[in-house]
Amino acid sequence: MLEFIQRRAREIHPEVVAIRRHLHQYPELSFEEERTARFVAERLAEYGIPHRVGVAGHGVVAWVEGQNPAARCIALRADMDALPIREANEVPYRSRHEGVMHACGHDVHTACLLGAARILQEGRKHFAGTVRLLFQPAEERLPGGASLMIREGVLENPRPAAIFGQHVHPPLEVGKIGLKAGMYMASADELYLTVRGRGGHAALPQDTIDPVLIASHLVVAMQQLVSRQADPTIPTVLSFGKIQSEGGATNVIPEAVHLEGTFRTLNEEWRAEAHARMQELAEGLARSMGGSCELRIVKGYPFLINDEQQTARARALAQAYLGPENVVDLPIRMTAEDFSYYSQQIPACFYRLGTGNPARGITSPVHTPTFDVDEACLEWGAGLLAFLAAAEP
Repeated sequence: MLEFIQRRAREIHPEVVAIRRHLHQYPELSFEEERTARFVAERLAEYGIPHRVGVAGHGVVAWVEGQNPAARCIALRADMDALPIREANEVPYRSRHEGVMHACGHDVHTACLLGAARILQEGRKHFAGTVRLLFQPAEERLPGGASLMIREGVLENPRPAAIFGQHVHPPLEVGKIGLKAGMYMASADELYLTVRGRGGHAALPQDTIDPVLIASHLVVAMQQLVSRQADPTIPTVLSFGKIQSEGGATNVIPEAVHLEGTFRTLNEEWRAEAHARMQELAEGLARSMGGSCELRIVKGYPFLINDEQQTARARALAQAYLGPENVVDLPIRMTAEDFSYYSQQIPACFYRLGTGNPARGITSPVHTPTFDVDEACLEWGAGLLAFLAAAEP
């Protein structure tokens, strides 16, 4: 099966490149992936793969049945949505949707899963069980397409024994993958604070309650949650990325200041405790300085945990497929990913697909206008997904 998958991944590589380039030219934002879903469904129909559309909005679920379909079920997932970024690359497959770009590689993920689907369908007589293919919408926006697809039953009837997903990784050279067992990616919560005081002339501060000063103290004081209240063994990040006043000028103290930030960690108990402590600190500090503070926490994705057994299996299979020297260990990441919802439900493994090529200048990070990939990654990405699903347990 290994040789068959490697050969077919190599042979269909030009087709997978064409798929990726089409998707890259016509990106769609989260919850708007109508054209993308239709394209995916058309390719699945061409391959003779049964599928269902309209799952959690624009999601598509397909299945490939091998010998003895009831023997086991493995799920593979790819996300399909793009980002509100104006592409700066001057390439033939540049985005034709102004201000929208596949800057996080979801075009690569979808193309690889379609490639894997074709390989599995052609080789279905050579493996046992069923492979469920999840083409997921809306990874980039809360509440996350993964949570919505789970709610619509994509992990039931039957329940998969494991699920695998991959993500492009420009720092890793093409031809390699990276994994980490156990806790891998952080939960992510959005923080919205409104600090209210009493505005007035900046030369008469005694007649005001300065919300800028209160907000400044809050930004500093909140950091003690990380430095003095969090267990040092629990990775935790608290960052503020936006501060904006209502009015205000060089000589005007405003009535209110708005702050926006993020809180991330890899422990659900500490996450809940930190939320309560942030509320208490924000309200208490503002009150002590004569003002008030409203803190709204939008709870985002949970932490992502890679199952130890499935990750060890994925590592061994990747070493067989790519060579041991092309499988590397990765550290914990404080970024977030809604694949975490799957990982909270069933044994999961989420790994990084090398897409960088410094010799060709392909080094731009994800979420930037110049992001691109070395398209050789599509051969490895499609083939490895197929191998993970078809290999004997």
